[in-house]
Amino acid sequence: MQEKELSKVKEVMDVKELSEYLGIGKSKIYKLIREKKIPASKIGGQYRFSKTVIDSWLKENLITRENLQYSLDKLLNKK
Repeated sequence: MQEKELSKVKEVMDVKELSEYLGIGKSKIYKLIREKKIPASKIGGQYRFSKTVIDSWLKENLITRENLQYSLDKLLNKK
């Protein structure tokens, strides 16, 4: 999503808007919801997402090079 478009993002998004915001498919979002891996609220039978909460979730779940290397080392040492 372009910087100009980011400024137009609503504070509360539906699945389609979140899909566009994150750049992933709607089916992936539904999968994350089912697996309880993404913060979502259901309002009137529709999923809604707070931009502030999603941004915090992204920061908390950001995979850094160091985290990835640690995970790989841990997996390789288990074998």
